[in-house]
Amino acid sequence: MRIGELAQRTGTTTRALRFYESQGLLSARRAANGYREYGEDDFRLVREIQTLQAVGFSLDDTRPFVECLRAGHETGDSCADSIEVYARKLAEVEAMVERLHAVREDLRAKLAEALDREPGPCRVTSGTEES
Repeated sequence: MRIGELAQRTGTTTRALRFYESQGLLSARRAANGYREYGEDDFRLVREIQTLQAVGFSLDDTRPFVECLRAGHETGDSCADSIEVYARKLAEVEAMVERLHAVREDLRAKLAEALDREPGPCRVTSGTEES
């Protein structure tokens, strides 16, 4: 299939596919007329990249999964390097969740303190009052 068809089937753009190629994630074969030619394996690679990016992986994070598929494995997470990326990303997400919980508790405390003071109507001025 040509680049336009691959873009359409994967719901991406030809520009994105060319970028993946420039990053070494996708490799096109060239037809006699110079057009890029892709197969079903390339379709699977692009879908894997898209799936991983949808859950927050960077393009660089997708490399081990792409290499795993290229090595002939049925799934991109069948290789040790892919498992390591999963573990690293999970640790990052868990750290973010912990930080967010701390922020939430801080905000709850600040809100409770503010409500305990029974705030009255507040008038904000812009500092450009006329005399």
